[in-house]
Amino acid sequence: MDAVKVMTKDAYQARIEKSVEELFSEIKSRVSAEDMLRIRAAYDLASSAHRDQLRKTGEPYIIHPIAVARIVANELELGANPIMAAFLHDVVEDTSYTLEDIRQRFGDDVAFLVGVVTKQKREGNEQSKQIDNFRQMLASVHYDIHALLIKLADRLHNMRTLSSMRPDKQMKIAGETDYFYAPLANRLGLYHVKTELENLSFRYRCPHDYFILESQLEEERKQNRAYLNAFTSKIDKILAEHGIIARTELRYRMPYSIWRKMQAAGCDINHVNGKHYIRIIYPDNVGISEKDMSLRIYSVLTDTFKERPGSVANYIDAPKENGYQSFHVKLLSEHGVWEEIHISSERMVRNSRLGCAAERTEENVKFWLEKFKSVLKDVAYHSNEIEFMEGVTSSFYNDDILVFTPKGRGIILPKNATALDFAFEIHSHIGEHALYARVNGKLSSVKTVLHRGDCVEIGVNVMVKPELDWLDYVSTYKARRFLRSYFAHRKVLEYKRCSHCHPLPGDEVVGFKDNDGTITLHKRNCQLAIRLASQRGDSIVAVNFEESEDFLYPVRISIRSVDRYHLLSDLINCITDRQHLSMNKLAIETVDHIVTCTIDFKIHSVGELQAAINSIAVIDGVDEVKRIDIE
Repeated sequence: MDAVKVMTKDAYQARIEKSVEELFSEIKSRVSAEDMLRIRAAYDLASSAHRDQLRKTGEPYIIHPIAVARIVANELELGANPIMAAFLHDVVEDTSYTLEDIRQRFGDDVAFLVGVVTKQKREGNEQSKQIDNFRQMLASVHYDIHALLIKLADRLHNMRTLSSMRPDKQMKIAGETDYFYAPLANRLGLYHVKTELENLSFRYRCPHDYFILESQLEEERKQNRAYLNAFTSKIDKILAEHGIIARTELRYRMPYSIWRKMQAAGCDINHVNGKHYIRIIYPDNVGISEKDMSLRIYSVLTDTFKERPGSVANYIDAPKENGYQSFHVKLLSEHGVWEEIHISSERMVRNSRLGCAAERTEENVKFWLEKFKSVLKDVAYHSNEIEFMEGVTSSFYNDDILVFTPKGRGIILPKNATALDFAFEIHSHIGEHALYARVNGKLSSVKTVLHRGDCVEIGVNVMVKPELDWLDYVSTYKARRFLRSYFAHRKVLEYKRCSHCHPLPGDEVVGFKDNDGTITLHKRNCQLAIRLASQRGDSIVAVNFEESEDFLYPVRISIRSVDRYHLLSDLINCITDRQHLSMNKLAIETVDHIVTCTIDFKIHSVGELQAAINSIAVIDGVDEVKRIDIE
């Protein structure tokens, strides 16, 4: 038995040595000889520190830091210090070494990176400790973005090896990944990392659904292989005939992406569009701009294939917030299927994979840092834990849209954002007093859902104040934070009003204390109040229901009158100009010269209502004015 253990240990050691030497060989051409020595020293320290530790799989622990360093070096193409930090990322957390040890051996930069990804030992529940870790990572953006990339590499390898964990641990880690890390990767422009994290999370959260979808997609690949190969071959031939050098790729979307499309459309896999797309990739530096090259390819393809109207999406001039660029169009194949085509340069493809790590210039790094910080600037670090996480995750939108002000300023919003979100994004004062929107010139409600490319104008009125239901029509953190603060500081009505008699300030009222302590007001002649008085007399309480400028109450009146010229304008003038009340609804019907009119408006008290009724009653031709219940 001991011999077997020794052989197993030796086999692992051989595998480790081969893996790390391959990694050193791959990166030595990209770093200086001095940095190569530092990288080897970092590995030696990690190997020594983790020498007696095992992973949940039973493998030597050092396999994990090597894998993270490989992701950092090869998949993210980062430099020497991040590679060293990847080797060392668990040393301080899991061994006796300290950050000061790291600093003395490898310098401040490596120590900073290791410190950010090291979980701090704090008191508190699991949720608060995890949120503290998120805060720590995000705070690092003020200094460097590489720490986030190392943490994503760490999470990516953990997700790739999650099968060794218990199902409850799988669910915890997968949920955390889907909620925080995948959107984080998306915001940093790491499309491939984001996609893989989402898909792995789905695999471990919903294994049954995942494997069904995976087998269905594999079957569809087999069925469509010949047809799609013929279609892409025809594209290749057309491009070659026009002297265009480019390559085509057929790419299938991941099961999670398909599942999300199925949920959104409410359909099965057979009726989901966009399960695959065809990417046409042309070389960099072709002598003309990327936009011109993309349009040239678009032009020669649409000479042969029909283009679906409205299917063009120009992400070259208007990149997504995560930096994604490409030119999209849908073309009709000979099989009568609209095929999704992405036209991209090699640079665009590389940037889609590497995101913020794609270009190493100081200007580009500064650009990404500032952009990322601007995303976080509205997340209040003094807010409670739930609000903090809601603010962060809603800022890391998985999907976004670009809309425009009338002057052409682009505003990035989450998918399904409304004109209210747009208003608050412009300025909190505009959001607070938003009265209407014009979307592409059309008068619209501020609750209107916006779409990519919309031109939006907001009309304001200082008399307008936020309504409680606005919270149901906003999705950005900036809008939700303002509205929550606004409603938290607004005076709250102390009582509930009876839904049958609708008492108003100034009515003779009686209060009944409910079991939960709330007090419900009734008119004294309300039949429900009379019954309650006989059944629950001990719950009657004295109340003082007074008028307040902070509260308006909806009312409806019914008017009967003899029809005449200008009757309607006289009624409207009486309510709006003479009584200074705002109408919400007006319905009018004339039968045999008798007019029946109902008007909804809001008032502060029964006295204000009575004044309106008295004013209407003396209008020429009016026979009867009375208040009626709003159902």
